[in-house]
Amino acid sequence: MKEFNLNTLVRKNILSLQPYISFRDHNEFNAPVMLDANECPFGEFNRYPDSTQKKLKKKLAELKDVSSNQIALGNGSDELIDLIIKIFCEPKKDAILMMNPSFAMYAFYAAVNENEVLKLDLDENFEMVKDDFLKITKEREIKIFFLCSPNNPTGNSVEDIEFFIQNFDGIVVIDEAYIEFSGNKSGIELLNKYSNLIVLQTFSKAWGTAGARVGTAYASEEIIRLINTVKAPYNVNALSQEVILNLLDDKNKLKENVDSILKERAWLEEQFKAIECIVKVFPTDANFFLIKMKNVEEVYNGMLEKEILTSKRAPAIPDCIRINIGTREENEKLINVLKAIAS
Repeated sequence: MKEFNLNTLVRKNILSLQPYISFRDHNEFNAPVMLDANECPFGEFNRYPDSTQKKLKKKLAELKDVSSNQIALGNGSDELIDLIIKIFCEPKKDAILMMNPSFAMYAFYAAVNENEVLKLDLDENFEMVKDDFLKITKEREIKIFFLCSPNNPTGNSVEDIEFFIQNFDGIVVIDEAYIEFSGNKSGIELLNKYSNLIVLQTFSKAWGTAGARVGTAYASEEIIRLINTVKAPYNVNALSQEVILNLLDDKNKLKENVDSILKERAWLEEQFKAIECIVKVFPTDANFFLIKMKNVEEVYNGMLEKEILTSKRAPAIPDCIRINIGTREENEKLINVLKAIAS
């Protein structure tokens, strides 16, 4: 196992920070009369949620084969990204590294925290160049490296991911928002091997509950303690916890969602071959396609006119549109509109 002294990476004020601990959660105290938290005595959701999310973590621990103490929950993965940067990066001093192009929120939260954002440009196949990675990590002191795999917006998975973990002396965050669509092994399996590793997952994509806003972080117990120290006390609300708990009770839901999306992904890929305005469909391990178009503005606006909203990727990726997989009805409408635009 590659060992790190986390104390050398964590901001000094975070090390001395005392977490907010609810009396109820700390003491596992449950009483019929609760007059301690200034709540309203009326209403279905009048009580504060469990700030430690014990039931949800217990189920996730069983599902992922980790300890409950290796799990932190967030208001979406976005909150967890923000917390990780706050924990390890000193404002106006430290830097993060991210793939380019990749998920924009890594740079956003670094900017909010006044941290420098270094970008590792991907090659023409949207893969990282190892020599470029070694060069920038040798020349610059970097606290966090964000790896998105499968990558958003390109759709491909990171090859030889352990190489990048082994050759980075800070915190490595693997964002696996789309892992269920890829068939790849999760980085969670590497947690016992690398103490500087954090793996992010979400219920927003394959699980179909983006509206619930629940993300998960898997890491060493030491890192999870730091996240739980910095997070807001009641960051995952009672309704969202209930939704996800019920979802985890449905053993077939995830498989049904993924199987349906993969079936539609294959169908769409075949349909795209006959559309003249499409120049290239990039390989994808996710629930979306990155597509290079002729006359991309015309195509994008033509879809908008027909009430189909897609994601134009210029200027970061010229001439490209990201299109995620919908229902068969939505996908058929997409294909018919693209055919009409191309004709």
